[in-house]
Amino acid sequence: MAGNTKKVIKKVISWSGLFFFCLAAYMLYRQLSKYSLDDIKNALFAIPARNLLLACVASICGYIALSSYDFLALKYIKRKLAAWKWILVGFIGFSVSNNAGHAIVSGGTIRYRMYTRWRFKGSEIVRMVTFSGFTYLIACFFLIIVGYCITPDHAFGDGSVSKLTTQITALVALAGLSGYFALSVWYKKPLIIKEIEFDMPLPKMALAQVFIGAADILMASMVLYFALTAFVDIPFQTFMGVFIIANVLGTFSQVPGGLGVFEGLFMYIIPGEHNRAMLFGALLAYRIIYYLLPLVISAVMLVSYEWYLGKVNKQKIERIKLFRLQNIDAKGNLTTPKDKKKRR
Repeated sequence: MAGNTKKVIKKVISWSGLFFFCLAAYMLYRQLSKYSLDDIKNALFAIPARNLLLACVASICGYIALSSYDFLALKYIKRKLAAWKWILVGFIGFSVSNNAGHAIVSGGTIRYRMYTRWRFKGSEIVRMVTFSGFTYLIACFFLIIVGYCITPDHAFGDGSVSKLTTQITALVALAGLSGYFALSVWYKKPLIIKEIEFDMPLPKMALAQVFIGAADILMASMVLYFALTAFVDIPFQTFMGVFIIANVLGTFSQVPGGLGVFEGLFMYIIPGEHNRAMLFGALLAYRIIYYLLPLVISAVMLVSYEWYLGKVNKQKIERIKLFRLQNIDAKGNLTTPKDKKKRR
């Protein structure tokens, strides 16, 4: 009975990946349904074609950086996998979690569904997802510190409480990042949770986690930057500080895609007086290029891959049936070529 229960649980987890994919599509639909087609068309057409092209290139680079989370996680569990496989899983997993929110659950179920087909154990997938979660967390610590240093002073508010809160947040991020690197240097014992063993990454890998996480955020910011600079003259350093704070807080709000939280914070923090309609157009273009297009592409990839696997499995079943028909004797027993040779 216990074995049947485990099989059912595995099936539920595997199929829940498709559920979260549908949820991501629905959440994105909810986000964009607030705007008419004319709003979307006008927002996009107001941006020069060159800027849109550069934003698309930045989005592609961003998802390559996101896929590298899976590459690094494979290194962590000491498994090898063809590059196209971890890129495929990373791209689909993050296009879903970016829109559905709750990345560990939504992206994790996609990874479970796909990695188990390549003979990965459940414990290995848990270790990979946990490691990727920490990659994003320490990258956030690093970016909060950077954002605190380069963001305009007025963004932290005029009151002493808001400034104190921001300073405490930056200090917590600094302590978290420092603690993680200290553990990577000196802590060598594995941590065992429910029979799953987690080793502390070496300092070299911890640095790679910060680099990949920072590259992910940087590329995402460039998507908005190229859309925004068509209307707003803003120094890149200032923009990065604003984007980092708005993006990190939007992510930790657990609102799918940081919808509303990111836009509200960004428009509040960005210095100077600007045409709100133009800012709206740039933010909408960012949503479409960085969220909608990757989700549409990943939908095509996922459906195509599921169809391909279904076709391969059907062919295998047909070959097995054919083999059995060709190797059943008069008594109805299954024979092998060796048995036939012995009889001769």
